[in-house]
Amino acid sequence: LDPTAELLQNNPCLAEFLASVLALPEPSPSILSFALRLAGTLAASESRFQHLQQEKLLVRLFGGDGPLNSALWEDASVRSGWLEGVRSMMYHQPALDFLCNGGGIDVIFTLQGDPSLFVASAASQLLVHMFTLSVESETTEPLSTKNCDWPVCAQMIIKHIEDSLRSRSASHIEQSLKLLTNLFGSCHATWTEVLWLGVAKQIESFLMEETVQVQHMLANLFLKMARSPVFSGTESSFWALVTSALEHLTPVQAGPLAVGILRLYKCPQDVRIQALTVLLQPMDCILRAASQPLEYAGLLDESVSDPTTVESLLSSKSTCVSLLCQTLAHLEELLSLIHLPVDLPYTSLLHSLMTILQFCNGFLSPASPLGSTISRFLINCFRIQRSALDVVAALSERKGCDALIGSLFDVLLAYLESPNTSPTVLKKTFRATSQWLVRLQELSCSNSRWQKTEILEDVFRVLQKRLCSPCWEVRDSSLEFVTVLIQYLRDQDEFRQSLLSSEVPRLTENLLEDSESYVRASAVTAVGHLAFITYFAPESPGVGNQYNKEHIFAKLQEILSTDPEGFPRRAVISIFTEWLSQGCTGQLEDTEQFVSRVIQTVEHDLDWEVRLRGLELVRIFCTHTVCQLGLPTCPYAPVSPAVTSSIHQNKTIQIFCRAKVFGFLFRSLCDCDKPVGQRACDILLGLSGYFCPISSLKNSQESGDSPAGHGIAWLQRTLRQGSLAQNFPTDGGNGVDFQDPESMMLALGTIDFVELRDELNKSSDHVEKSPQSLLQDILATVGTVEENEADCY
Repeated sequence: LDPTAELLQNNPCLAEFLASVLALPEPSPSILSFALRLAGTLAASESRFQHLQQEKLLVRLFGGDGPLNSALWEDASVRSGWLEGVRSMMYHQPALDFLCNGGGIDVIFTLQGDPSLFVASAASQLLVHMFTLSVESETTEPLSTKNCDWPVCAQMIIKHIEDSLRSRSASHIEQSLKLLTNLFGSCHATWTEVLWLGVAKQIESFLMEETVQVQHMLANLFLKMARSPVFSGTESSFWALVTSALEHLTPVQAGPLAVGILRLYKCPQDVRIQALTVLLQPMDCILRAASQPLEYAGLLDESVSDPTTVESLLSSKSTCVSLLCQTLAHLEELLSLIHLPVDLPYTSLLHSLMTILQFCNGFLSPASPLGSTISRFLINCFRIQRSALDVVAALSERKGCDALIGSLFDVLLAYLESPNTSPTVLKKTFRATSQWLVRLQELSCSNSRWQKTEILEDVFRVLQKRLCSPCWEVRDSSLEFVTVLIQYLRDQDEFRQSLLSSEVPRLTENLLEDSESYVRASAVTAVGHLAFITYFAPESPGVGNQYNKEHIFAKLQEILSTDPEGFPRRAVISIFTEWLSQGCTGQLEDTEQFVSRVIQTVEHDLDWEVRLRGLELVRIFCTHTVCQLGLPTCPYAPVSPAVTSSIHQNKTIQIFCRAKVFGFLFRSLCDCDKPVGQRACDILLGLSGYFCPISSLKNSQESGDSPAGHGIAWLQRTLRQGSLAQNFPTDGGNGVDFQDPESMMLALGTIDFVELRDELNKSSDHVEKSPQSLLQDILATVGTVEENEADCY
């Protein structure tokens, strides 16, 4: 917007609109809310603010005589519009003075406790903005803890915070704690430390306070402060308060604070150790409760707080499950970090996780009374099972757990075998098993070979049963598991031998005809990856390998042509693309035929994602063809004629024409689904830059009189019109022969693909999304506000 007052002077309708809304006896809440937002936006500039002040509009909208004291204030959209209007104008001192002197700031204090969470949050954020604006625009010297040194607006907010913190009202205290949390989280100026010193003692008292329960808000406040460079210095007294919080907050309240601290790199070592202790204490308690006397070393040497607190939480079913779920989620969060600022006791942690999983499936009978109680709570608790398996999977990336691998696979196999394992938990088990199998392959100890083979045979034995499950989710997860294993382990001898000696390949292929489309899609992907071992590997076993290869291609081609669901067809074209990119489709002549057969099927598919993936197949085919003929590795970059051999060019374009690539690309250019056209244009632009460098062709008039030239001219006109694919000639009509190398060379050199790309890249609303169109939309809602209330903004 024009920052000067001339915007309002040259467009008096804006002020007239605001006045007319105020003149209405009962304006619609949505219209009034819009007027408040508009007025605030206009008042963001100081000159426009003064102009609206002279017209008495701002005081009538935002002052005590405005909506504040009318029945319309009961509508949350009006209160929200008022706050947004005030927020929009808060960019200069006159607006700040207007609000503070007119009593508006007291309204914002009240709105912090609004029943609408959106309004309450906006009020808190607005106070943060006003505080920051006040301090940064009015102070020239460093601030002290004396209130008189703060600017007027900041003083009012500080007094409100201090009064609220001293009150006995939990809601008022919570509002001020939330305001401080937002302030310390968004502002890292040095004056925030001065503000903190004035309230620190009062906040510290809440850690010991039993009558006012606001401890649950302190962890978030301290975390925001810990991330600020103002408080993160190791000499800061703030860390002593964090230490006190870790000691006095309950384990559930302290958990988020502990994991947040462990993610920090600038933190005193003793605080970090204490945070780690808080986080690991529930896991330590589980480990100690599992056996009596303790057979394994616990996770902790000593507790940071009384272990009976954690034990009492684990002795109640609701608190036991919630505490363990929270702890496991925090551990997974930490383990997901590439660089951990702290060392975790991985072996003991893994043993604790295995104990939890055995409690959940009833395979462990603890001797201690606490262990028996916990095991009753956790039996078949899928929430705990899922969380624990996520952490087990994350631990596969960490060194130091190898001694427990055998025991871990016993636990995982028990879950894979158990009929009580839910489909969701089974999927998590498959994920953890695959990641630990990859870890197992990395071991180089002397006795690991037989251990790998034995474990793999057990896994495939269980997998055979799961592939025949009556539950489609189980069959689907099993196929995904097969695919993941092949992707990561297909180069390992033990894996290939165990896989091929099992029934898994046959069962996987059978599921290509499953009744559920998701399962058929997963089976396509699994069979496609199996082919890398069974058909495409140099040492692939079996007689009649070529026949089997043709058979599986024909089977997948049939799915691509006839499957009624999109998921399996998408999976087929993705697998064909993967085969092509891995060079598994034979010599160049075989690849030509392969690509031609695939794209002739794909171009008639009704699923745009299948057509889009077909274009990716074509892109890879073009790249590989150019590279195989010995041309530069960057095939689409324009190169000089001296480098690019015309013989190679002619041979390449002949291959593309025989494979019917150009017909597919040009028809895709006119596809009614925009992403397909964009991808086709990108490929043609690359081919144009390669076959027809800037110095050649690009002059359609040279060949304009030839029959081919007439056809290309028609083609260019058709492309510019954006004709839909169904209206595009499929038989070379109008003189365009998409299998004629000379015509296609002419097309690549004549058609302006850069212009076409720019047209395709324009958003669909580039014509309609204009001020005039927006005004028409607003006018169209008149008379039907109730139906279109959401649209009028």
